[in-house]
Amino acid sequence: MHTDSAAAVTPTARPFWNPYLAGFALGLLLLATYLLFGWGLGGSSGPLRLAYLAVATVAPDWAAGNGYIAPYLGPGLSILEDWMFFEVVGVFLGGVLGAYSGGRLLRNHVDKGPGISVGTRLFMAVAGGMLMGFAARLARGCTSGQALTGGTVLSVGSWIFMMAVFAGAYATAPLIRKAWR
Repeated sequence: MHTDSAAAVTPTARPFWNPYLAGFALGLLLLATYLLFGWGLGGSSGPLRLAYLAVATVAPDWAAGNGYIAPYLGPGLSILEDWMFFEVVGVFLGGVLGAYSGGRLLRNHVDKGPGISVGTRLFMAVAGGMLMGFAARLARGCTSGQALTGGTVLSVGSWIFMMAVFAGAYATAPLIRKAWR
């Protein structure tokens, strides 16, 4: 009889966090960022700043002459002076903490439906992330920044954005749903 050695050491996954409690905690975090820093949450600027740093490292003259990138790379500026960088690091660490507390950190498993392969699932995840990153630049903010921060201050553009996100999700769901069943 064959036994899977990975299954023997893989912890059992526990239920996900209560969404209401997690949402309440996120609301408190958003309030804290407004009170402590004077602005809300968002994540697309952190990876963007890292990309600017990479461009400046590889092609410093081009980056210095680029009107879009140069203001972020001026003399005396550092990626470590941008709070968004630290927010994204905190989001990553929070994800690790959440995966650990839910017993999902050390699992060698990709969540997917029976109608899709692991490779296709990973490709779709990466492609979706890249599409969302590109769209975040077009929208001048990521989904979390638009929904949480913009929605909190009652920005009409952010509310329109979120309604478009929900409409797009409902329109796309039937195309993706069959891979999960």
